[in-house]
Amino acid sequence: MNSPCAARRGRFAQGLLLAVCGLLWPVLGAAATPERELVFLTWADYLDPEVAAVFESQCGCRLKLVYFETDDARDKLMVDSDGAGYDLVMLNGLMLHTYQRRGWLARIEPQRVPNLVHLDPKWRNAFDAAADYAVPYFWGTLGIAYRKDLVPTPITGWHDLMQPSAALHGKIAMIDSARDLLTAPLKSLGASLNSTDPQTLQAAKQVLLQQKPHVRSYSYVALTKDSALLTGEIVAAMIFNGDALTLQQHNPGIAFVLPREGGQIWVDYLTLMQRSANPDLAAAFIDFLNTPQIAARNAQFVHYATPNLAAERLLPAEFLADPVIYPDAESLARAEYYIRLPPRVERTYSEIFSSVVE
Repeated sequence: MNSPCAARRGRFAQGLLLAVCGLLWPVLGAAATPERELVFLTWADYLDPEVAAVFESQCGCRLKLVYFETDDARDKLMVDSDGAGYDLVMLNGLMLHTYQRRGWLARIEPQRVPNLVHLDPKWRNAFDAAADYAVPYFWGTLGIAYRKDLVPTPITGWHDLMQPSAALHGKIAMIDSARDLLTAPLKSLGASLNSTDPQTLQAAKQVLLQQKPHVRSYSYVALTKDSALLTGEIVAAMIFNGDALTLQQHNPGIAFVLPREGGQIWVDYLTLMQRSANPDLAAAFIDFLNTPQIAARNAQFVHYATPNLAAERLLPAEFLADPVIYPDAESLARAEYYIRLPPRVERTYSEIFSSVVE
């Protein structure tokens, strides 16, 4: 017998099929066959599987999800393939300009993605090349998740992670990415996370080296039921806000804090690759994801803020009022976007990262 949840899932899928059937058919038409495959390079757990299944059913295609673990790992994959082998790539705003300059991105034509009208212009124009070559997917923040039941004193800032209490010794997880890793010591020193000052960067390096004996892992915590943050092997971790809420579903003792010194604010973008084998199908998928009903469903699955204004109007009040998903104005004012750095400074960030992690 099917469970009530399964029945609800079935109704959801049926409803979405009815909602998007008319939208997709003019784009895909009879050319859509089961042999067509759309290859999407993205983060794991960043798309509601039921939403993906509806698209596959409607378009008669296969959505192949290929995952990367860090932005740096994704960039290496792209360099190694020179932008080939993928139809769509999930890209952070910082790298849009670089990918566009390399000729990897195809222009997003508004007539192929009519649901662009629902998107907040703030996010469409937040980074260079975003308006023409990318479609915002979600936005959020980088902060700290910790186990309230295992940490006697609440964590409030990066300083608590950089100079940890005894309860955190050997139980900290830092992110395996140069820019993200350097965010914590730079902000704890009162500096910008985009600092180019050599002395400040060397000071940040020393903070990381002093912290290193307390760190269990330089890797992103898993979001599965056996996550180290759930088992207690890790009690504090750098994490993106929505991922903290995903883990909180398994253990309400997990808290997320956007550090008092200020965090990072990011935007992830859907990008269509210049060498895509199925550009029409890729554009149709981007449009599908921005159908308001679907965008709202997807936001609730990943626990991130949607840039789709029409989808926001469909979201529950408690979702919109959650300060982890939608931080208040004061918190956001202390947060920064990553900006492009001079090549020499980028090398310094990479050298510091290597000297600490490797």
